[in-house]
Amino acid sequence: MALITGGVKRIGAAIARQLHAQGINLVLHYHHSETAAHALQAELHNQRPNSVLLFQADLRQIPKLTSMVRQIMEHYKRLDIVVNNASAFYPTPLGKVDEKDWEDLLDTNLKAPFFLSQAVAPHLSENHGCIINLVDIHADRPMKSHPVYNITKAGLVMLTKTLARELGPKKVRVNAIAPGAILWPDKDMDEVSKQRIVSNIALKCHGDPKDIAKAVLFLVRDGGYITGQVITVDGGRTLNQ
Repeated sequence: MALITGGVKRIGAAIARQLHAQGINLVLHYHHSETAAHALQAELHNQRPNSVLLFQADLRQIPKLTSMVRQIMEHYKRLDIVVNNASAFYPTPLGKVDEKDWEDLLDTNLKAPFFLSQAVAPHLSENHGCIINLVDIHADRPMKSHPVYNITKAGLVMLTKTLARELGPKKVRVNAIAPGAILWPDKDMDEVSKQRIVSNIALKCHGDPKDIAKAVLFLVRDGGYITGQVITVDGGRTLNQ
């Protein structure tokens, strides 16, 4: 059984479809995307009835996390995989950052994955499960005008390594995936900016959410002796120094 945060749109939905196709039952968390959540649930139920449970929550509210985990265990009686995919992303130019931006990005991108991982760890240990965190290539190569976002993803990389060390004796593996240019931002990006990014990618093309989903499946199914690692899926973009 897999829990995916932010699991009903974009990369999260691709991960959900990939794991579901392997016969894995899902709990898909969403915050505001109720329509998308029910549409994806209906799609997957057409393939395998009663295989997807939806859970709405603001992950910044820590009591919601423990409630979600409790309900998962009451419903499924087990938990094998947790994918911390939910993330907030927007520019915070230095000099214009306020405390609200800082708290929103840190709480969503770092605090929530930590407390959710802490809550699920005992249940994952029972089944030698795994945690997969979605980080970013900008954890190592900071993106201009996004200092707070960059900091959160760098922190999530360290959280991955820390949890891997803490939970290793309990047979829980913890890894991360760092996407490159997979999807363009929800807000408009001009073609010149897109082409500039693509020109810096070794493979000269942007990726697809399925590329991330396949990396998740690899870590779940074939990565039994891998923990504390970050797999970069960027078409070679980080080769460009």
